[in-house]
Amino acid sequence: MSEQENSTATAEGQVDENHLIAERRQKLAELRQQGQAYPNDFVPADHAADLHAKYDDLEKEVLDPQANPAKVAGRMMLKRVMGKASFATLQDSSGRIQIYLDKKAIGEEAYEAFKHMDIGDILAVEGRVFKTNRGELSIHANRLRLISKSLRPLPDKFHGLSDQEIRYRQRYVDLIMNEQTRQTFRTRSKALNNLRQIMAEHHFMEVETPMLHPIPGGAAAKPFITHHNALDMDMYLRIAPELYLKRLIVGGFERVFELNRNFRNEGVSPRHNPEFTMMEFYAAYRDYRWVMDFTEFVIREVAQRTLGTQELSYQGQALDLSKPFERLTIIQAILKHAPEYTEAQLQDVDFVRNELRKFLGAEVDGPVLSRAGLGALQLALFEETAESKLWHPTFIIDYPAEVSPLSRASDDNPDITERFELFITGREIANGFSELNDPEDQAQRFLAQVEAKDAGDEEAMFYDADYIRALEYGMAPTGGCGIGIDRLIMLLSDSASIRDVLFFPHLRKVEDNK
Repeated sequence: MSEQENSTATAEGQVDENHLIAERRQKLAELRQQGQAYPNDFVPADHAADLHAKYDDLEKEVLDPQANPAKVAGRMMLKRVMGKASFATLQDSSGRIQIYLDKKAIGEEAYEAFKHMDIGDILAVEGRVFKTNRGELSIHANRLRLISKSLRPLPDKFHGLSDQEIRYRQRYVDLIMNEQTRQTFRTRSKALNNLRQIMAEHHFMEVETPMLHPIPGGAAAKPFITHHNALDMDMYLRIAPELYLKRLIVGGFERVFELNRNFRNEGVSPRHNPEFTMMEFYAAYRDYRWVMDFTEFVIREVAQRTLGTQELSYQGQALDLSKPFERLTIIQAILKHAPEYTEAQLQDVDFVRNELRKFLGAEVDGPVLSRAGLGALQLALFEETAESKLWHPTFIIDYPAEVSPLSRASDDNPDITERFELFITGREIANGFSELNDPEDQAQRFLAQVEAKDAGDEEAMFYDADYIRALEYGMAPTGGCGIGIDRLIMLLSDSASIRDVLFFPHLRKVEDNK
């Protein structure tokens, strides 16, 4: 189809839709003349899935004489008018069920009204459960009411809602039309419930900390800035809850977690959304090795409880969470997945910097990497050469101290920290470490971050004097971790994009066609 033909077809489709909307508005006007067009006095007693679970296995000869009552409500998705008897399919939050209507049972007036109802209308139905001669479980209606008029026609039932961007922008239509979308969000809800249960079973207390911060902290990221009028001060949507959660460790709570939103003023992509869900947890008297073990357990356990298995298929490729997660240093990961390098080359700062120029170009001489030491450069090379190849669960350990301002330094090598990141299917899923609880060391790390910010690093951290004061009261040795919930749900639901697991992902603004 040519561009002109496509434009013409789109215009004709818009005209046709506008005509249908006008017809439906006229029907609504007639309903208003008859009384309340949107009644709110019907409460369904049954759901489609429950009726199927209860009666599907009964034979017609056993079920029909029982005349079991049913009272349902839902959106009409299919409609077949056949003289004195008709069929409709209702969809509620649990699934679909067929409705059988005949003029004698519901009355001539109600039957005539049904003929003029539209696909998408929300109906209330009362009747008895039976099976058709073809064995399909149905409700033989004796009462039928229109309780919410649909003014906009649903997408064509054969083609559905295929435009991916429209699915994201009009998620409400996507949820109506696509069972897979509904299942994805059922999986999300179940996984979150399971996460909370797992944490409670291991004696973690769920807490809530502020979303508005006077000083952004807890991660290297660009914040959103807002202004509080009454206090006359700029505030920041939180980029991470970390520093507040560790204040609670100082206060004496030994195991805490928060499952909530973070906000980062950064790019939008299939892997990133400006607001996203994280679960951060902290345990006193534990180090990063214990945190790695526990994180591995949590990932595996939430899969088992949510899906009933630890052996997944993601985008057509096997993903086995039941096997022990691999643990590699940054150097080991590069050597494994980019074998063209030697360990000697990776220890040469000039060589690594020159290699990065092949991937990053002038960025290597920018405000961040121009000041970077060997460890930070090795990390950057890892991100370019090895990260995307970490399909099976892999912990990358021993991160450079210069890029880990909140992590405890290793007792054996002060240039690295007791920190890890977990990668699955080439994406970071979790980030954790033994927490830095030395207030003087933390103050010096913050000052180094301030210097980096002054030099042009927009993601460097601020100096948080109150957090230093909290550490000066003494924080028990602690291990902590943040798990990216949206990316975890992508794995559990076999979703290719983060937008598939967010009800309302952020997209570029477009003109709204009303």
